[in-house]
Amino acid sequence: MKNFIKSFRITIVFCIFFSVFYILVLWLFAQVAAPNGGNAEIIELDGKIVGAANVGQTFTRDIYFWGRPSCAGDGYDASSSSGSNKGPTNQEYLDEVKARVDTFLVHHPYLKRSEVPAEMVTASGSGLDPNITPECAYVQAKRVAEARKMSEEKVLSIVEEAVEKPFLGLFGTEKVNVLKLNVALEKAANNK
Repeated sequence: MKNFIKSFRITIVFCIFFSVFYILVLWLFAQVAAPNGGNAEIIELDGKIVGAANVGQTFTRDIYFWGRPSCAGDGYDASSSSGSNKGPTNQEYLDEVKARVDTFLVHHPYLKRSEVPAEMVTASGSGLDPNITPECAYVQAKRVAEARKMSEEKVLSIVEEAVEKPFLGLFGTEKVNVLKLNVALEKAANNK
């Protein structure tokens, strides 16, 4: 019985430690080391909040760049963050990807099926990914330029400015935050 009481006390101490102090240490670390002190980066346009830069959003109009599809709830639902968990041989998944490719090609008739980036028709593991690769942005530039009646060169220059390089040139990959890119497009259109 003596060992049981000792074990129970140790368990309680570890539960308190890992549920309070460990989280406190992570929070303090985020305040110092993470961007924005560990808080969401809020994006504004014309004085109005349009979203958080670290959670994707659904863009479907041709005047905007599109992000990756989301399987989180009804789409980019942070309370339902997850992928579909369907394997690459699941027929339902294959049909879903085929439908996404077909939709993408309707809006990008200048592309061949083999040129559609896989990233644009498959969801990320979290379903909340706010970023795409620069290549995915370049593929969409012609559609966006035509829809906005802008030159493709101007749209591509906005994409180039939006490309975020790897941390210290080593860690991570080049990426484009879709919300920030679309806000930059809106600002460029307003400054015509």
